Order: sequence, then structure tokens, then C-alpha cells
Amino acid sequence: MTKLRLAIVGAGPAGIYAADILLKSESAFDISIDLFEQLPAPYGLVRYGVAPDHPRIKGIITALREVLDTGRIRLFGNVLYGRDITLDDLKKHYNAVIFSTGAIKDADLDIPGIDLAGSYGAADFVSWYDGHPDVPRDWPLEAREVAVIGNGNVALDVARILAKHADDLLPTEIPSNVYDVLKASPVTDVHVFGRRGPMQVKFTPLELRELGELRDVDMIVHDEDFDYDEASRAAIESNKQVLVIDRVFTKWREREVGSASRRLHLHFFAKPAEVLGDGAVEGFRWERTEPDGEGGVRGTGEFREIPIQAIYRAVGYFGSPLDGIPFDEKRGVIPNREGQVLDDNDQKLPGVYATGWIKRGPVGLIGHTKSDAMETIKHVVRDQANWWSPAHPSEESVIELLKSRGIEYTNLEGWHNLDEFEQSLGAPQGRTRIKVVPRDEMVRASNRG
Repeated sequence: MTKLRLAIVGAGPAGIYAADILLKSESAFDISIDLFEQLPAPYGLVRYGVAPDHPRIKGIITALREVLDTGRIRLFGNVLYGRDITLDDLKKHYNAVIFSTGAIKDADLDIPGIDLAGSYGAADFVSWYDGHPDVPRDWPLEAREVAVIGNGNVALDVARILAKHADDLLPTEIPSNVYDVLKASPVTDVHVFGRRGPMQVKFTPLELRELGELRDVDMIVHDEDFDYDEASRAAIESNKQVLVIDRVFTKWREREVGSASRRLHLHFFAKPAEVLGDGAVEGFRWERTEPDGEGGVRGTGEFREIPIQAIYRAVGYFGSPLDGIPFDEKRGVIPNREGQVLDDNDQKLPGVYATGWIKRGPVGLIGHTKSDAMETIKHVVRDQANWWSPAHPSEESVIELLKSRGIEYTNLEGWHNLDEFEQSLGAPQGRTRIKVVPRDEMVRASNRG
């Protein structure tokens, strides 16, 4: 029977689903899969990109863990591709590789003043409050008035975490250092800006509804944003999600406001124009937009300003290049055709595949990730003629390689150790877990005993 030794780089949902789909496929191969992850723990953005007060979304981890716990996939955590293991190494030990490294950087927002002190990328802030080991432990939450640019779920997550009282996050797995900083935050007003109207938002009804449930936070919306055009009315009539969003906004517009200590303002038809300030963020300027009759918006020439002391851009994620692999600098993805990586001449690169956000860009939900992985795996299975012929295909040879380089990697048993340790930290306080943040402490907890 043909042996398929497959490496997957990236242990988030995309990589784990790809492994699961391959193992469940009806291929006539003896399959051996090694999953490489740069962090000591698996699950990628589900662990480090979902706000800690979203336990229902975190339930995805249960499904991912079931895949890993089948015992048919080896996990090598704390191993960085391009440094600890290279493309040449993979060719020596595997028949093929799938890159599922996702997209973790912030997309750019090209407006004057965006680089002033006090201007931040939402992805960096999310990594901080989710306890990512490779970002600083502290965060400068010193502003009373803050702007968040974007109308997707990440923008709402950032706004919610900024506006929410820190004590209300204690039942979650929020790291201790994050709680301490949020507790000391002087914030009173968070403003969220989107270019289009309230019926064209990218966030989900669930995210929006949760926003309105914050304790001691007034939701501020503006009547001028709800003079719907024909396209918005049609969307409400034809799309259940849009209908629910409209109902949520309608309830908010009927609320009495003014009693809360914090306010969360939603501004629509607002195109970012400039971040104002002399050396540091002092204000935000935007242009009022209006529907263009074709599903988009156009500028009106009317500009408005508000005082702020910090701004977060949540306008999308962007992928990062990988050593030895083609990269589309404009789109932030690996060039590919249905997951088959393409070289500079648009020709298929033997043995190299991609799945997830590094394949198609940072769009879609978990369901898209599964179908995306199925498409890639279909080609992995069919491309036997284009697989590599590894000189050292044994499973033991990879372990020997990492040990010879002094790589202190973690494995699946190590993740179980870390998981249990984090839960033990949370138990005395009645919490599910408290995340361990420093990388060395994560590795130490993983490899204890």
C-alpha cells in the first residue's frame, strides 16, 4: 500500500480539519500526518482570536480536540516554520505539505495620521487580550474616548472588550494581566465607525445582540442612519439575519440612555478621512457617505470630527509570507488553484498545498474552512505523481531532527498537561481556566514530568 507522509503547518481549525478530512477519505493510502504549530498550544485563532466572553464559539475547540485525540495525528508545538524546520527539511521527511498558517496581521488603513501614537491594529489588541505569548504583557489603555474602525465581528469584539467592565469578564478565561489592565481603564466612550449603512454590516446578529447586553453601558445610535433606502428595505424583507439586525437596532433606538457610566456609539455612513493629532491621537475625522443606488456608498462632501485619544483599525486580517513559498503581496495569500500552490509562472508547485485563510483570504466562517479543506485534500489525494520522494520518511527521523537542533517542542500529551494546568489555575476562583501567557511557562507546563 502506498504510504503518504503529510506535514501540515498550522494547527488552527484549517489544519486540523484538513487532517481529519484526509483520515476519513476513502483513499488507498497508509496515511501518517504530522501537525506543526509555532505556538506551544493548538487551535490557532479559536484560542487566540476569539474574545474570551464568547464561550459558545469556543465550543469549536471541543470538536477540534476530538480530532486530535483520535491518536492518528502527531502534534509538534513550539516549532516555527522557516527557523526550526524548513521547506528542505519537509521535502526530506514527507511526501507533501499543506500550509494552513492563517492570517494574523492587520490589514492597512491608508489615511493620514494612522501611524500616530495611540493608533493600533485590532489584531494586536485581540492577541493581547487573548493571552498570545508573543505580544507584550501590557497594553496602554489610557484613553477616555476611543474609536474603532470597521463593521465586522472583530470590530464589535474590540469595542465590547473596551467598553465592558473588567469584573464582568472574570467568569471567562481572561488572563490575569489582561484583567488588571482592563480594570484600570479610564474609558467612558467607545465609537465604532462603518462606511456603509446599518443593514450592510458584516457582523452577525448574535454579536450585535450581545453588544446591547453589556452592564452599565448605554448603546448610542443615531436616527439619521436609519432612513433606509430601497436596497436596505429589500434586504430586511429577503434576509432573516438582516431582519434580526434591524429589530435589534429598533429596540436600541427606543431605549432611554444617559444613566450608564460608559457609552458605546455606533456610527454608520462614515468613511475614515484622517486621524488628527500632533504626535499622538487627538481626534478622528470622517466623511459622511450615502447609498449610491448600486449597493455601495459615495461621499457627500460633509466632514465631521470627534475628540479621541486612541483608535483601533479592524478592517481585516492579512497573511504573512513563508520561507520558500510564493506569496501574493497584494492579497496576503499563497497563490493557488483550489489549494494547489502555484509558482511565479502560474504552474503547480509539486508537493505544496494551502488551505484556510492563507489560501483564500480572511473571509468566511468555520463551515467555509471545512469545505475549503475538502477541496485541498481532494488534490493532495489525486496528485500522487507530484508528491515528493523523501529520503528519510520514517516517523522517528523527524523527532531526531528536532532534538538534534535543540528544539523544545510540545506534543499532544503536552497540550493535555497545559490544558489541565490552566483549568487548575481557574478552579479556585470558579473559572473554567486562567490562560498561561508566557511562552516558556506554557512549554514548562506542557512538558512537566
